[in-house]
Amino acid sequence: MIRQAKGKTPRRPPPKKTSNNQKDPVGVYCRARPLGADDEECCIEVISNTTIQLHAPDGLKANRNGEFKETQYSFKKVFGIKTTQRELFEDVAKPLVEDLIHCKNGLLFTYGVTGSGKTHTMTGSPGLGGLLPRSLDMIFNSIGPYQAKRYVFKPDDKNGMEVQNQVDALLDRQKRDSQSTVPKTPTTRRIDPEFADMISPEDACRADGVDEDSSYSVFVSYIEIYNNYIYDLLEETPFDPIKPKPPQSKILREDQNHNMYVAGCTEVEVKSTEEAFEVFWRGQKKRRIANTQLNRESSRSHSVFIVKLAQAPLDADGDNVLQDKNQVNVSQLCLVDLAGSERTSRTRAEGSRLREAGNINQSLMTLRTCIEVLRENQMCGTNKMVPYRDSKVTHLFKNYFDGEGKVRMVVCVNPKADDYEETLLVMRFAEMTQEVEVARPVDRPICGFTAGRRQRNQAFKDELTRRLEERGGPVDGEFPTILNQLLQSFPPLPTCELSGPNDDVTLPRLIEALEKRHRVRQMMIEEYNKTANMLKSVLQEQDGNIVSKENFIHEQRGKLGEKDKMIQNQKNEIDRLEKKSKMLEYKIDILQKTTNIYEEDKRSLQHELESREQRLQREMSEKRRMESRMQGIVTDAKLKWEKECERRVNAKQLEMQNKLWVKDEKLKQLKAIVTEGKTENRQPQRPSREKDKVPPKRSASPSPAPTAPPVRPLHRRSHSAGGERWVDHKPTSNVDLDTVLQLNLPNAIKVNAPNEKALSKCDKYVLTHQELASDGEIQTKLIKGEVFRTRGGGQAVQFTDIETLKQENPVVASSRKRRSSESGQDGEPMEGDWTDVETRCSVALEMRAGSNLGPGYQHHGYTKRRKP
Repeated sequence: MIRQAKGKTPRRPPPKKTSNNQKDPVGVYCRARPLGADDEECCIEVISNTTIQLHAPDGLKANRNGEFKETQYSFKKVFGIKTTQRELFEDVAKPLVEDLIHCKNGLLFTYGVTGSGKTHTMTGSPGLGGLLPRSLDMIFNSIGPYQAKRYVFKPDDKNGMEVQNQVDALLDRQKRDSQSTVPKTPTTRRIDPEFADMISPEDACRADGVDEDSSYSVFVSYIEIYNNYIYDLLEETPFDPIKPKPPQSKILREDQNHNMYVAGCTEVEVKSTEEAFEVFWRGQKKRRIANTQLNRESSRSHSVFIVKLAQAPLDADGDNVLQDKNQVNVSQLCLVDLAGSERTSRTRAEGSRLREAGNINQSLMTLRTCIEVLRENQMCGTNKMVPYRDSKVTHLFKNYFDGEGKVRMVVCVNPKADDYEETLLVMRFAEMTQEVEVARPVDRPICGFTAGRRQRNQAFKDELTRRLEERGGPVDGEFPTILNQLLQSFPPLPTCELSGPNDDVTLPRLIEALEKRHRVRQMMIEEYNKTANMLKSVLQEQDGNIVSKENFIHEQRGKLGEKDKMIQNQKNEIDRLEKKSKMLEYKIDILQKTTNIYEEDKRSLQHELESREQRLQREMSEKRRMESRMQGIVTDAKLKWEKECERRVNAKQLEMQNKLWVKDEKLKQLKAIVTEGKTENRQPQRPSREKDKVPPKRSASPSPAPTAPPVRPLHRRSHSAGGERWVDHKPTSNVDLDTVLQLNLPNAIKVNAPNEKALSKCDKYVLTHQELASDGEIQTKLIKGEVFRTRGGGQAVQFTDIETLKQENPVVASSRKRRSSESGQDGEPMEGDWTDVETRCSVALEMRAGSNLGPGYQHHGYTKRRKP
């Protein structure tokens, strides 16, 4: 035996999935009740057996500014005021009862405004039984001869059924009889006049195709949903007239097949229609008492009457129920009478009545929301979660909408004009509900026993009884009679008394008689076995013939079902086309009325258009006069502004010429100053070319301080201006700057990356490096070095000097110089104190006098400052 590991919760089985992909729409029917008085205004008109029309009453039209609109709604079938209870049952509830007997679930609920006839449709009255008593009567008329004895089927309190053997069932019956304080009523008991004669004998009906090889039991339960709480109406609680206790609410649970049920709900086994309806009436009386004690109306709660049918096959002998829980099929039919749908503003309820009306409307709104989400998921292909758990009603019946049975709804309407607005909402909900499709339930599997077991067993008993009666033996002593007849067929025994010790005749005679009896017995056994085998073969042959005929009948029924389905589809198509034709005729009428309205509007608009065109012509003529006037004004203004612009342009040109003349004069003065300075500082002897060719090398280490101050020339030549051959290394990442001072090396080898071939041909190396200065400007560094050979035959570079080329913004530099000049001390002139043109020009070309840096080391380009 395989055991699960301890400490682990067994995995929950997945939900059941129906293997049938066929779907059926929710069957929605409409029933109209007659008016209470002949002089009342009617707002409903039955057009056909599938269409109903609503028109607004006169008072409502006056309140809405004369608006008139007629609406039509289609249903699977419409029942007028002359429809009988039997006709309604034949079309609505009878197919659900047939499915119940064939192991399929069903849900039937009535919906409508308070006072629309929901309770009369579901329950009825004496002589006019409703859907509920007729459903019970049909069930017991169909399974009456095949019912199991009481307590053979027993609920397991988990929405399932257990099968007990005959002994346990007998003990439970005896225990029930001993605990019952009321004596057992006879079959001819007096029936309560409140529900007597609900169904006349001529209205009785039964289902076809009942499995005779199965045993059945019916269980009923009755619950009420009030303020979103569930109460058991069949629960036996002690009644205290002094201090009555409120009933205890029940909770919903989910069984192993993921079906919802009311935990702890009372399930009563009933064996007849009268007994079942008596249980229902007992719950009704308890409901009335609770309504009286709590001061509430019966229409403020939902009532649910659940009929469970348990069936299990008989064993191979056809005597007892098969003791296998897996072979028990439990189907149920739920008959729901929903609370009345009406607006709280109309009821004028206050306090607790207002709260309970809000709860009822909330539960009905949740039902409508679930229907809307189901329709949206099916029509749009979405997968939104359906809010079943928001209400006890939708949570209890969610399995039906998920494909666990058929769903049908009877919409009850009151044609009086006062209920027009509520009836309109009910019609819209019903029209939306019939667009929802529910998966068709699959057929339950059946056991593999041979059909006709009950009939063969009954036939065997009848034949045995007949034969015993023919032989004249009593039926009660059938086994002793058969034994005596068998003993009489043997040869008689001789006397067994010995005449003396030497009697050798008696014993051999007795032995011979016994041997003869033994031979007769062997012959009878052989004859019996031969007859039994022959009978067995005949029975097997008959069973084979029956099975083949049943298969043929099943095949023919399948073909007949296909034909019926085809006919039904054609009928549905015809109904759809008729509905479409009527709808088109209705639309044509509406369009004709709309066309007439549009024609009238067109004539009025044409008249208005002609008047507007005349007014437009007058405005156009006025506009042309204004345009000609404005054109003259614009021309005069244009000539005036052209003269003014010409005068201003001439004045601006004259001003610019004066400024240009002033700049030319200043440039001439600057040129004269520069020329004069060069002639004063020129040396009498020209330097030798050898000195120019071999400039002094700058050492990498700091040189010792000179004894005498060096003579500062006006311009320091760069070391790169010699006659050596250079390797000009410019990386590709450098930015091209449009500066005046540019590196110009004649006969230089320009490379992007240094290589041995280029270095072997030159003796100088320069690297152009760019970086971002602290003031945000780009400065260029010329890193110079000497190329020499190494011992290994390669080339090496020793860096000796760095030159910096820096570009500055003159505005920023001048502002910085002004700030530094303002912070000077001891009256020393700063960089901002430029007093004459000569000083400014010398700073622009070389450096400011008194600088600590060497000549030509840094080159600054300053623009000429304008005097304030």
